[in-house]
Amino acid sequence: MASEKLLHDLIVDNLRGRLARDYKEVRVNPSGNPDLILANHGLVIAQVAVETRQSINPQKAESWKAMCQPGTKLILMVPRESKVKVTELLWQAGIADKISVGTYEIKINMP
Repeated sequence: MASEKLLHDLIVDNLRGRLARDYKEVRVNPSGNPDLILANHGLVIAQVAVETRQSINPQKAESWKAMCQPGTKLILMVPRESKVKVTELLWQAGIADKISVGTYEIKINMP
């Protein structure tokens, strides 16, 4: 569980740095849902929720449904190997058209 939290925090921190180029305000939400709030000139444009392999389940799909707000985009960042599972959960919850899904992977190349 500690490694999942560490991975989650690493991805959130990495995204914060990358998204700061495109958005004037990138706020980390310490309470967690969503993990990042993206805004320009005080207007919330998008929310980012980072999920790990362990945190993806049908109950989580209900919390994603609650995070969907008109006029605000919700972006889910999930492990690359979990994208199909997440897409199925989104379709089952009836919110596949309202949420964008991005992926991440940790890749280590040894000589």
